[in-house]
Amino acid sequence: MKKVFSRPKSLKDMPFHYCPGCTHGIAHRLVCEVIDELDIQGVAVGVGSVGCSVFTMNYFDIDMLQGAHGRAPAVATGIKRVLPDRVVFTYQGDGDLAAIGTGEFIHAATRGEKITVIYINNAVYGMTGGQMAPTTLMGQRTKTTPGGRDKDINGFPIKVCEILVPLEGSAYVARVSLHNPKSIIQAKKAIKKAFTVQIKGLGFSLVEVLSTCPTNWSLTPLEAVKWLEENMIPYYPLGEFKTPAEVV
Repeated sequence: MKKVFSRPKSLKDMPFHYCPGCTHGIAHRLVCEVIDELDIQGVAVGVGSVGCSVFTMNYFDIDMLQGAHGRAPAVATGIKRVLPDRVVFTYQGDGDLAAIGTGEFIHAATRGEKITVIYINNAVYGMTGGQMAPTTLMGQRTKTTPGGRDKDINGFPIKVCEILVPLEGSAYVARVSLHNPKSIIQAKKAIKKAFTVQIKGLGFSLVEVLSTCPTNWSLTPLEAVKWLEENMIPYYPLGEFKTPAEVV
């Protein structure tokens, strides 16, 4: 019988620790499928972050390091500068990247560091219990915004891709989602482009991945997918915001 589906070589054969309905597992698989297709398992280096994805080194079968809270782009910068032949990426949630790590990703992009950032945005702090994140939507209820996010008290949600586009050092910036099969296919294409931009030495690349958090949204997995589509995508529009001419 012809095998049509199998686990990527660079994804370890072990159960994920994520909550039911969380799309971190899909994002992990897409990254590993791209690593396999680009045949870079032997030179890929991942930098994990703080939050629900802190255990990425348990799943990615490549060289992995752990960055302190928000500092993954700085760690990745050091690795890439010392070992320029490696394909270096960070895997960060919105709490890690868009809060304490805000300065890190902006300055890495400004410098045009030849690294790739996979940025998971689920609009809430997941691991620590569901507090408001920098990306929490207006009106969204969380443990620290029980009445819903209020602009006069909490300000507006951060749009990371839109911040990066004007920076000359950013080469590829895209926002994708994991709410249906079509969007998952598009997400994989974006992740592959981001890695390709780095391999071609064109500059900083980032893919923002809209993800679900059914546990902290207090929704079922199916309800969470629908909530993402109806609430997150209108505020965080999908698409490629910046693409170098050398990569189509």
